[in-house]
Amino acid sequence: MIGRCIHILAIIILASICAPAAIANSVRLKDMGRFDGWRDNPVVGYGIVTGLSSSGDSPRNQVTKMALKNALARLGLEIDPSQIQSRNVAVVMVTATLPPSANIGDRLDVTVNSIGDARSLAGGTLLMTPLKGPDGQVYALAQGALVIGAYNFQADQNVSQKNYPAAGALPNGATVERSVTAQLETVPGSIRYVLRDPDFSTAEAVARSINLEFSAPIASVISADMINISTEKWNAAMNSMLARIENVRITPDSVSRIVINEKTGTVVAGGNVRISDVVIAQGDIKVTVEVDNSASQPNIFGGFVRDSGGFIVTNTKLSVSEEKDIVYRAPGTSVADLVQGLSKAKVPTRTMIAILQAMKAAGAVHADIVVQ
Repeated sequence: MIGRCIHILAIIILASICAPAAIANSVRLKDMGRFDGWRDNPVVGYGIVTGLSSSGDSPRNQVTKMALKNALARLGLEIDPSQIQSRNVAVVMVTATLPPSANIGDRLDVTVNSIGDARSLAGGTLLMTPLKGPDGQVYALAQGALVIGAYNFQADQNVSQKNYPAAGALPNGATVERSVTAQLETVPGSIRYVLRDPDFSTAEAVARSINLEFSAPIASVISADMINISTEKWNAAMNSMLARIENVRITPDSVSRIVINEKTGTVVAGGNVRISDVVIAQGDIKVTVEVDNSASQPNIFGGFVRDSGGFIVTNTKLSVSEEKDIVYRAPGTSVADLVQGLSKAKVPTRTMIAILQAMKAAGAVHADIVVQ
């Protein structure tokens, strides 16, 4: 009886130790993907920026003239485009992104970019611009003073510029005029969850966790990146169901990968990247060639000697120095332990990169190597 109690106590202690580690490595489903149909919606339009200090489009820009003529015509003022000679106006493209769910009156951040030859949009104001979706419908209206974190000043062929003044932003500069609601039930009676990184093991873990959360077999794997979830019993409480699903936690599986940036000498590897038994020998032979050129002039005493001149003497010195070899034996372990061991052996980062690439070619590294 005492032995059984000790065995049960040992299991409880082991579970209490492993549980925090599992929770620490777990991820919510809302951080791993999205529901099918839950997506952003880009909108775009073209407009006019006014109030520029002679830094707008040049008078030869016909697009600007026609855009300004049309804008003034809508306000009841007819004008000949040839009469427009101002550089205080610029034609721009206006872009924004509608969230998956947006209501009339919501505010959107807007980005403005010059499409003419304007030097700077600093100090300008965007006139009312309709923003359209792919279906040609107007979903938002943008208007307001631009925020430009740049400048461009020119004087006597001298230019002083900071960042890119031909682009700017309007924080909360657009108002939603047509509501948008995401359609999650792409298939009647069910919704689908899409993983950001396709993986069969992770998809199976997601389906098992959802079924465990609801104590019913409502989730099934369709592909490596999609899980089908039945909603037949939850139509009246769909929001509650989605909230429970996106807060389900799992420990995702991942492909072993090492990312190498040779420009900066950076190596990033997952903690689960394993290597086989390997012996690394690394050493350098340094060859130095020194050349010394010296001039020799004849010593003449008592006058001038015809046809005499100096000459150049070249002395070459060759030296060979062999640095101490570094031999590092790595038993079956992880890349993290290998890099730590090589660091203790004072191996430079760029040499570590060459070693990892050679180990991959030798079949000792069980991971994909991505070189940037």
